[in-house]
Amino acid sequence: MKDNTKEKNKKAKKPKEKKVPLTPEQRKKTAVRWVLDIICIILGSTSYSMGLHCFSAPNGIAAGGVAGISTLINAVADINVGILYGIINVPLIIVGFIFLGKKMMIKTFLSVSVTTLMTDYGLSFVPVYQDGDKMLAAIFAGIFFGLGLGVVYLREGTTGGTDIINKLINRKYPHFSLGAIMLGTDAIIITASIFVYGTLEAGLYAIIAIFISSKVMDMILYGSYEGKMLLIFSDKYQEISEYVMKSLDRGVTWLNATGAYSEKSKQVICCAVHKSEYSKIKRKVKEIDPKAFIIISNAGEVLGEGFHANE
Repeated sequence: MKDNTKEKNKKAKKPKEKKVPLTPEQRKKTAVRWVLDIICIILGSTSYSMGLHCFSAPNGIAAGGVAGISTLINAVADINVGILYGIINVPLIIVGFIFLGKKMMIKTFLSVSVTTLMTDYGLSFVPVYQDGDKMLAAIFAGIFFGLGLGVVYLREGTTGGTDIINKLINRKYPHFSLGAIMLGTDAIIITASIFVYGTLEAGLYAIIAIFISSKVMDMILYGSYEGKMLLIFSDKYQEISEYVMKSLDRGVTWLNATGAYSEKSKQVICCAVHKSEYSKIKRKVKEIDPKAFIIISNAGEVLGEGFHANE
């Protein structure tokens, strides 16, 4: 009996999958993608720093996130906003390494470093908009924040701080857009700004900046639609389907199709994805099969498991 049990246990143990070494071409593509990621994250973080250094902090607009917390502390303790931003982000980046993975947090660390340096030193030559119309300050702070966040998120990074928390929430509840989640997590900071600056206007300007930021970010990341429906024509449909099901945890349907010209039978991948996952699939499909033909349509509303409940 013992021998049989041992044999069953041996059979139950699955052999470890060997990592297939990358081809020179794949290594080149990976290197190019990382270079693009780094460039975009630096540009996005610089845009975020512009909003913080030139518009929000000088005008007492605590527009949410760690940037907002840093602005409030700066108003009370007169410590450089950039230095505060970096210090507060340290424990949050550690949490991110645990839950969001090394790849994303390396990009986040880069973004936080750029934002910290740019806010206090790199943008010192740029004129600061101060003692002007606070409405304009709030609007342009929101635009620069949204541009920065959108570009950084697009390259699968974050600007640190509450962005890490937002990503964790978005991963658990993908039907909520990152912009909507950001509005929720920033509510406490907005309330605090009213007490710190002693005026209701401080909170109202912060709300304007955050609202504009969330809209600009969502436009860059997703467009204005709730979901996407994809039809993917590829000879490597099995490999693409495996990625969608395992990495994104989305369902896939194979449609039997016949080419009118070739008269050959083919399998067409049909799947609905959340708007935040669209760019990932597009990039992966191109990586797996550069010759793949993709039809993308906007879905105003997607109901069912993983999306909005069909009530």
